Amino acid sequence: MAEHTVKAFDEDITRLRGLIAEMGGLAELSLQEAMEALVQKSSEKAHAVIARDKKIDALEAEVDKLAIRIIALRAPMADDLREVIAALKIAGVVERIGDYGKNIAKRVDRIEGRYRFEPLTLIPAMAEMAGEMVHDVLTAYAARDPVLAREVIERDKKVDAFYNSIFRNLVSYMVENPATISSVAQLLFVARNIERIGDHATNVAEMVHYAATGSYPPDHEDETES
Repeated sequence: MAEHTVKAFDEDITRLRGLIAEMGGLAELSLQEAMEALVQKSSEKAHAVIARDKKIDALEAEVDKLAIRIIALRAPMADDLREVIAALKIAGVVERIGDYGKNIAKRVDRIEGRYRFEPLTLIPAMAEMAGEMVHDVLTAYAARDPVLAREVIERDKKVDAFYNSIFRNLVSYMVENPATISSVAQLLFVARNIERIGDHATNVAEMVHYAATGSYPPDHEDETES
């Protein structure tokens, strides 16, 4: 009976991890295709990203139900309970990453004269950096790798610096070209969403570290105490 219970619990955890991985893959794809839609001015790709968000939301709901079921039926303790709680939190954060991809896609049809914008060439590079953070933090989650999780956290500083540079660049461009104010404002919104994706990848990395080690990264703990 005990062996059966352990096997059932392992199957539930495997399923939970699989759902998180599927959610993460879709969120990562949404960011990638939202940027392709922006650069190519592809309404079709933008609409595909927006439609995909419903699938991400449905997967989050499935994670919630499964996690509650595991807690109710299996009564996990210590490391096992930590993993289930982390999965619940991670699913919520990944859902938000998907939302940011959707928000970027919604801006595609609102930006005019994009080929005149030199700053637009900087945003995909920033998005690629944030996308790599999302990819690597999901790898860290799958491998229970706290070292990789800490590396992802460190990279967020580069994304923030990239955002600050793009922000200054876009504001200067807007001042020099008043006719572009509306479109540049949309690009500022896009850049902000990418910066938030980096922040959320960092949040996931902190949870991965906690699930793997039982403690948050030192910097996180310092922020909590302050």
